[in-house]
Amino acid sequence: MAKTNGKMIANNKKAYHDYFILDTYEAGIALHGTEVKSLRMGKCSIKESFIRVENGEVYIYGMHISPYEKGNIFNKDPLRVRKLLLHKPEIGRLLGKTKEKGVAIVPLKVYFKGSLVKVEVGLAKGKKLYDKRQDIARKDQQREAQRDFKVRNLG
Repeated sequence: MAKTNGKMIANNKKAYHDYFILDTYEAGIALHGTEVKSLRMGKCSIKESFIRVENGEVYIYGMHISPYEKGNIFNKDPLRVRKLLLHKPEIGRLLGKTKEKGVAIVPLKVYFKGSLVKVEVGLAKGKKLYDKRQDIARKDQQREAQRDFKVRNLG
């Protein structure tokens, strides 16, 4: 189970809207020097990214890390495939769960934990349209209740 207790770099809010998050894992990520410098400036996007398990290893596709401005020839391709660092039993669990119908692996957050860059990976099941509508209605009700509570306590 992942706990974010560092500086947030990127957050994938769309994943929480489109999926039910069943389980979360914390994974390291294999990066090059200029990519880390770019992440320290907060230049990362995981909105369009997805994760696959191939040959017993986990890779993230579509994660965009902007090139470092002062990096010249050492900059890497912003959309290159990056390896995620997980333990073998965790990879096995992820692989087993993704064999089920409708279960995917999605990146949820990218953050610093100390000096290391971590990715929170979620095991997710897709939502239907009516599920999304129910979530929106529930959030609206909570917001209204919070507003009423605030007004009563101030008055």
